[in-house]
Amino acid sequence: MAEFLIRGADTLLTMNDRRAELHGADIHIRDGVIADVGHGLQCPGEVVQAKGSVVTPGLVNTHHHLYQTLTRAVPGGQDALLFGWLQTLYPIWQRFGPEEMRISASIGLAELALSGCSLSSDHLYLYPNGARLEDTIEAAAEIGLRFHPTRGAMSIGESAGGLPPDDLVEDEAAILNDCIRVIDAFHDTSEGAMCRVGVAPCSPFSVSRELMRDAALLARDKGVMLHTHLAENEEDIRYSEEKFGCRPGQYAEGLGWTGADVWHAHCVRLNAGEIDLFARTGTGVAHCPCSNCRLGSGIAPVRQMRDAGVNVGLGVDGSASNDAGNLVLEARQSMLLQRVANGADAMSAREALEIATRGGAHVLGRKDCGQISIGKRADIAIWDISGIESAGSWDPAALLLAGPMRVKHLFVEGRQVVRDGQITTINLPLRIERQNILARALF
Repeated sequence: MAEFLIRGADTLLTMNDRRAELHGADIHIRDGVIADVGHGLQCPGEVVQAKGSVVTPGLVNTHHHLYQTLTRAVPGGQDALLFGWLQTLYPIWQRFGPEEMRISASIGLAELALSGCSLSSDHLYLYPNGARLEDTIEAAAEIGLRFHPTRGAMSIGESAGGLPPDDLVEDEAAILNDCIRVIDAFHDTSEGAMCRVGVAPCSPFSVSRELMRDAALLARDKGVMLHTHLAENEEDIRYSEEKFGCRPGQYAEGLGWTGADVWHAHCVRLNAGEIDLFARTGTGVAHCPCSNCRLGSGIAPVRQMRDAGVNVGLGVDGSASNDAGNLVLEARQSMLLQRVANGADAMSAREALEIATRGGAHVLGRKDCGQISIGKRADIAIWDISGIESAGSWDPAALLLAGPMRVKHLFVEGRQVVRDGQITTINLPLRIERQNILARALF
């Protein structure tokens, strides 16, 4: 693998254990790993000039539904709450197939890469017309992003009191068997792995109690992580209390869905007891501020979670409820919402960036990512601060206050995926053209 030297960064935000910030520093990349960090470094490989730039770890996206990039701004769902929004979109998603899954994932991952994201999870919970999890895995391998796909599922359709149409749900035994298949085929436990697979029943309102319990048992037997939606809005809370006689946190705890190998999406409506439960058990949270705003779900208590010791990362969520997939914008929104809820000093730009990098890596169990330190994976974002967004900034390292929303260069596992603001691994204009053809056909 090629060696690179990133030379002379104006500011290097390492996000290491000391949260060190270096000036005029270099990074030596070799064999996908950060070989050295310091000043005046030399290496035989290509030199990438970082003067006029801020360098950060690659951002980490802990929750997405990549297939939804084909259904942005759908009429009828633009102004609906969560349940109504889902009921508008389900009939459209029923018409997807393997190509729709692969192309939409490719576009979504490219969009993430251009926003500085090097590692993304994905929650794929419906498989119509022959679609499979590997449709997204192949797209991620082609783009070059580090990937945490999760084998989601829905098993309770409308006729059984669930939210999704009966045609979109699966048999629970078949779900568990396919989880085993994709874990055995694609899950890589090695350090620096480019693909790790999780188990992710969609939500308490679309799967049975038995599937939630069995999924947790299966995941722990296989040594993989668990993911689902939880406490997203008031509708979600009412459903849990009416159907299960308890709050979502209690429901999760009773079925084995707490622990360092679990992370839940949204958690907008967690109460103090649930926050304490997550902190005590090491349970992670994927915070999705833009989607939560778009669907009117509320402001998640991230300040309270962080203060209690809950592991929090960021997620863009699906592009049918965001409707973007820009992770640096998500980090900025997170910072702003905590200030709206708790005051101007509630979250700094640097803390929000830490959540978007080191925080997300922690949630996904990736100790090898999320920081720029010797021996960590070479997932590095370089942000050009010579443009209009940073003009006049007294603190260019406060990227989320005054900085670019698109990355200049992005390295993933030491491979340059974005160069001078352009994806290097695919012909993106052709891929966008195909995406729009598929979207028009669905429309």
